[in-house]
Amino acid sequence: MRVVVLYHPKSEHEGKVLDYAADFKRLRGKELELMSLETTQGAETAKLYDVTSYPAVLALANDGQLLRGWQGGVMPMMNELEYYTTQ
Repeated sequence: MRVVVLYHPKSEHEGKVLDYAADFKRLRGKELELMSLETTQGAETAKLYDVTSYPAVLALANDGQLLRGWQGGVMPMMNELEYYTTQ
C-alpha cells in the first residue's frame, strides 16, 4: 500500500501539507508520497480518483485501488494513516 498526498505547490495549503508530511516522518518514521497537481502525473491521479478538493490524501492498494480518501482542508489523523503505510 501507499499514501499519496495531492496538493498545489505555492498555495495556501502547501505549508500544511509539508508540515504534516514532515511530522509524519518524524513521528511515524515513514514518508508520504507528495504529488503536485501541477504535474501531469498529479493531474491524472486527481482525475482518476475524482479528487475535487485539495489537499487530498489517498490510501492506495498495490494494484491502485482506492482504499480510503480524504479531501479538503482537514488532514487525517496520523494513526489512521499509519495503517496504510505499514502493509
